Amino acid sequence: MSPMTAIAKRPHRVTLQNPGPATPTPDGPYTQTWADLEPPQLWMRIEPATARALEQVAAGAVLGLATHLLTGPYHPQIAAKTRAIFRDRIFEITHVQNPAQADQESVLVAVEVLSEPAAGPK
Repeated sequence: MSPMTAIAKRPHRVTLQNPGPATPTPDGPYTQTWADLEPPQLWMRIEPATARALEQVAAGAVLGLATHLLTGPYHPQIAAKTRAIFRDRIFEITHVQNPAQADQESVLVAVEVLSEPAAGPK
């Protein structure tokens, strides 16, 4: 069985959400809503995704867009559609690994969503 990440090495309290129903806007297009998982928050480790770390997580898979790895306790509702929020940062989960299929720990491959800068005066 693979070793679990010690809680002391998971300093980031992350909120996890899955897509909820799309809601119409007054303009016509739909807006994506998000629903918290149950439980909604976990303590996780967030680290930059290096080429070496990605090789260990997803051997043989192409994960060229990954920017971060999030490691924490197993949560059965986490999927490739889940997003993780830490402070003002949003990470879209692209791949979920359950080491040794033991349901003890999850390693999430994620892409950080960068928000558009606010338009300033011209």
